[in-house]
Amino acid sequence: MNDLIDRIHEAEAAIRPIVMVSPLERSNLLSSELDCDVWLKADHLQPTGSFKLRGATNFVRLVADEHKEVITASTGNHGRAVAHAGAAFGVNAIVYLSNATRPSKIQAIRDAGAEIVMIDGSVLDAELAARAESERRGIPYVAAYNHLATVAGQGTMGVELVRQAPDLDAVFVCLGCGGLAGGLGIAVKALSPATRLIGVSAANSKCMIDSLNAGEIIETPETETLADGSAGAVEPGSVTFPICQQVIDETLTVSEQEIAQAMRKVAEGNNWIVEGSAGVAVAGLIQTAERYRGRKVAVILCGRNIALDTFMGAMARAT
Repeated sequence: MNDLIDRIHEAEAAIRPIVMVSPLERSNLLSSELDCDVWLKADHLQPTGSFKLRGATNFVRLVADEHKEVITASTGNHGRAVAHAGAAFGVNAIVYLSNATRPSKIQAIRDAGAEIVMIDGSVLDAELAARAESERRGIPYVAAYNHLATVAGQGTMGVELVRQAPDLDAVFVCLGCGGLAGGLGIAVKALSPATRLIGVSAANSKCMIDSLNAGEIIETPETETLADGSAGAVEPGSVTFPICQQVIDETLTVSEQEIAQAMRKVAEGNNWIVEGSAGVAVAGLIQTAERYRGRKVAVILCGRNIALDTFMGAMARAT
């Protein structure tokens, strides 16, 4: 763990200009309603629409000299990020997809320049097939979160954030499987030790929270959630688990109604459409705002890639 902050600093310099320094914008609406100073880290404005571009770019750049192909499996944000990074470094990105993937997501990954392989089965089937092909052909598998190169790439956001706001009392981030929260947390804790890191998960998909509470990675029941980009089980032995144990100060769960309402607040206050995983982090702040009155907090807006019908449904649910 001790050298991870060095990897993050090295990645932070190396991923430019493929990855932008995302803006930190104040939410006047949330600041007024919650009686605290709320800042939104707008990583949903990345070229591929999510923070995943950071980890994918860092991973691909590290293998690009020796490999001209990489493989991954993804239903959306990660696949787009790997395709974008591959194009930037002249590396062919092969993305395995389940045939259950929404056509709009398939097209977005194809438009980003990926070679797509469709698998008849579940998302897990697609991942297993991609990993098997990676091993068979000796082509690097670009992990969505379970690799230190990916975690270091995600951690570059923390370097930016502390540079933009060195006086934060707390940062709220969607927890998911821990790639973003872990990398971000390593950077924030190294550069601003007094800042608290709050990991938030949808109540319908909270494997990492249940695992942190259990002290080991465990399986946990899941149901459908607006935060589909952060849903899923944590891989056994994932490098993100001990990192999250080290850097996360508090965990919260939020309901689907809270996520929808948070997405609506971002749309009303800052005119941004964000996906459910970003709404998770905002909902965590809203849920605990009383404890942060008069304090300066940041919320990570991790992505914007949401189907219009899904977004409109969330807005209807939030009224």
